[in-house]
Amino acid sequence: QVQLVESGGGLVQAGGSLRLSCAASGRTTGSYYMGWFRQAPGKEREFVAAMTWSGRSTYYADSAKGRFTISRDNAKNTLYLQMNSLKPEDTAVYYCALGRSDYPSWVSSYDYWGQGTQVTVSL
Repeated sequence: QVQLVESGGGLVQAGGSLRLSCAASGRTTGSYYMGWFRQAPGKEREFVAAMTWSGRSTYYADSAKGRFTISRDNAKNTLYLQMNSLKPEDTAVYYCALGRSDYPSWVSSYDYWGQGTQVTVSL
């Protein structure tokens, strides 16, 4: 079993930055992707960023390119999402996920999810 726990969300003004963390525990070896998704009220969960377990490849949604950076600390078994130049439309609950499929941007590719952390960006 795998447990994912996100932290780092909060309230920030537009143009500000936040760094989200996702601590993973349990049987995470051999997993293909770790990713970040977000879900705003009344909207479907959407892909933000992902990286392969090896760290060799990263993937970003168009909305995240140039502003967000996904990374991980293997020693701490922790995934990060550095978010810069935040906009009000980035407001959502952000989820960390781990999966074994070949399609890192698909919600259905992920088997394990964290509980989410709220990010609110004000004008």
